[in-house]
Amino acid sequence: MEAPRAVTKSQKMNALLLERAISAPRGGDYLLGPEDLLEIDVFQVEELKRTVRVTSSGFIKLPLAGKVKAAGLTVSGLEAVISERLRRYLEEPVVSVFVKEYRSQRITVLGAVNNPQVYAVTGQKSLLDMLSIAGGLSEDAGDICYVQRKGETIVIDLNDLLLRGNARLNIPVFAGDVIHVPKGGVVFVSGAVNAPGSFVMHGTVTLAQLIAMAKDLKYEARRDEIRIYRDTGKPTRDIIEVNYDEILEGERPDIVLRDKDIVIVPSSGIKNFFAGFVRTLRGLVSFGSVSVGAGM
Repeated sequence: MEAPRAVTKSQKMNALLLERAISAPRGGDYLLGPEDLLEIDVFQVEELKRTVRVTSSGFIKLPLAGKVKAAGLTVSGLEAVISERLRRYLEEPVVSVFVKEYRSQRITVLGAVNNPQVYAVTGQKSLLDMLSIAGGLSEDAGDICYVQRKGETIVIDLNDLLLRGNARLNIPVFAGDVIHVPKGGVVFVSGAVNAPGSFVMHGTVTLAQLIAMAKDLKYEARRDEIRIYRDTGKPTRDIIEVNYDEILEGERPDIVLRDKDIVIVPSSGIKNFFAGFVRTLRGLVSFGSVSVGAGM
């Protein structure tokens, strides 16, 4: 049995950051901040009704309650603080706070989204809200997303969030956050395949899956001499030789590709000759002993 892998310090740190982000206030638990305009009402005490704006330092000033720190509190939290202050003067005060005007928050969305830029938004937003505002993910988006907040970086698995529906990962985002969606890995395939080119890796991609994306091998492909050129960060690449038939027959495991892998499928000279010969025959029409091009 394979021994469990040790958890690194960075993995532990990200788990803690993610748990903290998940437990942060969301939705109706919007955190009040400077420049929010609040309407405050005390039941059956018309004289205490006020519309106040949170100062740049995060405070509001009210009759009897005095100077109250509002920034960083939820609406219900501020109601509780004001009620406690008014208990000195009123019996069982009932305080209601309504956010009449949200402050503008600047949240940056970068990377593989359709409209990357800095957005000025109001109210509490979630990660999915911001990805939607940014036009959604682009076709070359990778599988992870980084949320950078006050010098810390939270890593979100987009497959877990979007494909498996783990709503806990739809964390609330706040003013100053930077959301970055890196591009996915890219693999290349060339040679005797029907659709050579580059392909973006969404999750794990194997050699068999790549060949399927390239619309399969051509007739003349040398299936036993496929080569994978792997980037090592050095001037030269590692070369992995593959017999594709052994993979299809289950004699060896499929190969998981890595970012920047180059797959070359060589052609057989003899097969290439016969394939060309067959194409020539298909382009001819015979009349007795005379053959004429079909286009004539």
